[in-house]
Amino acid sequence: MGQVTQILTLPLAPVRGVGWVMQQVVRAAEEEFYDPGPVLQELAELEHALEAGEIDEETFDRREDELLERLDEIRRYREVQGA
Repeated sequence: MGQVTQILTLPLAPVRGVGWVMQQVVRAAEEEFYDPGPVLQELAELEHALEAGEIDEETFDRREDELLERLDEIRRYREVQGA
């Protein structure tokens, strides 16, 4: 029965292949989106900009809050994913 099923569903192989590729693309996009590295890098650059006098304290505080919120979101996502 297994071989018959394979033969009968052979025309659907390209559809399954496209589905697999889409899953890989989504997985890669999620890994990139939920990578804490760029957020941590931006926090370091933000602190450097404050120390260099390029931004004021208010701008620093606002942007820092946004980045810390993003890190919390990443942490929550990784906890759910079991990473």
